[in-house]
Amino acid sequence: MHGIYLVTDQTLCLGRPLASIVADAVRAGIACVQLREKTASTRKFLNQALALKPVLASAGIPLIINDRVDIALAAGADGVHLGQSDMPYDAARRLMGSNAIIGLSVETWADVEAAQNLDVAYLGVSPVFATPTKTDTRSPWGLDGLARIRAYSRHSLVAIGGLNAANAKEIIRAGADAVAVVSAICSAEDPFTAARNLVHCFDSSTDKET
Repeated sequence: MHGIYLVTDQTLCLGRPLASIVADAVRAGIACVQLREKTASTRKFLNQALALKPVLASAGIPLIINDRVDIALAAGADGVHLGQSDMPYDAARRLMGSNAIIGLSVETWADVEAAQNLDVAYLGVSPVFATPTKTDTRSPWGLDGLARIRAYSRHSLVAIGGLNAANAKEIIRAGADAVAVVSAICSAEDPFTAARNLVHCFDSSTDKET
């Protein structure tokens, strides 16, 4: 996992269609989309996933489903992101298959150590900073916590929680392989420009040509 990772939140889209926010972000060059629908019905969640899948597939961008393995399977998504209270990794892998992208949130050092022997695609370091968009988590890791995980873990690290263009560079310097954002794109007045600025920030910080 590498680049800007958009985590969606329909409630933060300022009344705009989620699909249009995602389409703008895709045009701007983001690397991944995680569909997160904490309050939607199963049917609405699945319909959102089915609507986004062809848009992302045509751009070569993976669709990751938050929490719900059943939705990921039904939508033919590329993977699933699991929290510590979701389906255990081993069960999710059996259901999703060996090629699926499976990410796992780590909120404590014990989570990090337990994940070391798992074949997850990435660890979601959550949250790096306190954020109102994700309140069901433990204390923030901070930059020092992120750097400590980087020094220990063999996995790709996706940082999430209070991230935006203003702090993306220090997040990358602390060891993140990808920067996950929610409101920085979903609630931006101009989602395309916001996403493009984040992509440029990431690329310039990792010496990737744009």
